[in-house]
Amino acid sequence: MIPRLKTKFRETIRPALREKFAYKNELAAPRLEKIVINMGVGKARENPKLLEGAMRDLAMLSGQQPAFTVARKSIAGFKLREGYRIGCKVTLRSNRMYEFLDRLISVVIPRIRDFRGLERDLDGRGNYSMGLSEQIVFPEVDLDKIAQIQGMNITLVTTARTDDEGRALLELFGMPFKKAVAKK
Repeated sequence: MIPRLKTKFRETIRPALREKFAYKNELAAPRLEKIVINMGVGKARENPKLLEGAMRDLAMLSGQQPAFTVARKSIAGFKLREGYRIGCKVTLRSNRMYEFLDRLISVVIPRIRDFRGLERDLDGRGNYSMGLSEQIVFPEVDLDKIAQIQGMNITLVTTARTDDEGRALLELFGMPFKKAVAKK
């Protein structure tokens, strides 16, 4: 079964981007390449069970097995040694990526407390990163099995060359950005 947003991209978003930015070829229009979800578990050094819980939650909400992230450097101030497991991440592509984006836009973001819109800033290359302060905004996560409220970073990687192209792509997908403020 083809995800709803994948069909929407092919039928409406790609032609709209081609018209807006005057691409000669339809395949030159930017597209979503991957979504990377990262959970850093700072207290995993003291309590390894927290990392197991984060791995379980991330697997549940992404639909695939996450990988551990390890410390690249030793930092004495944080009592951290090179090679310690300090978090987990998962990279979503193809159908899982579109299904996750659909759930993120239609279910998760509206559940965020005091939500006023996402920041409009991209990274300069058309990619967008956002942070969630708690994993409980996902309906898949069982509140009774959570050892600790954990945040996460979500990065949407696009093939856009500029921020304007990337922002237009994400707005057409339905990302609820804050309204642009007119500069004086």
